[in-house]
Amino acid sequence: MTHTSPAQPLAVGPLGIRLLSFVHDGLEDRRFDDAPLAYVVTALFHRERFLLVHVVSRDCWELPGGGIEPGEPARDAAARELWEESGQLVDADGMRFVGYARTMLGTPDNVRYGALYTAGTDAPQPFVPNSETSAMHWYVEDRPPPGGVLQTCDTHLGALCRECPAP
Repeated sequence: MTHTSPAQPLAVGPLGIRLLSFVHDGLEDRRFDDAPLAYVVTALFHRERFLLVHVVSRDCWELPGGGIEPGEPARDAAARELWEESGQLVDADGMRFVGYARTMLGTPDNVRYGALYTAGTDAPQPFVPNSETSAMHWYVEDRPPPGGVLQTCDTHLGALCRECPAP
């Protein structure tokens, strides 16, 4: 299943990011001809809320995520980035692959794909600020986090995790 609109992006973020489409078909090893798979994001749920981290360099609340190291499987990158940015430890094998986000940053020549994973926790670990992230927040749509801007592309993806059943 693909969520897309040819005329309008699914979401537009405050920092110039556009969520162009979302592919949910269960093919975790998919490759794309039009743009690289460049990043991962994880929607970690605790009860009905999902985790956002405050990224210092962008003063923005985002899903934990980041770049994929050369030779690193996307699933492993998602677990690593979740740990590095939030201190939440989730076994990569316990994460559920949800799909691929197609995003554009700024100009049409800067299109990338990101793999979206989800997991749950009954026992969130305490947050310890680091050089990359200064806080974490368990997000609910009607309760935005304090300070900074909210990356609406990421909150849209978090909401999709609730809507997308396993393929």
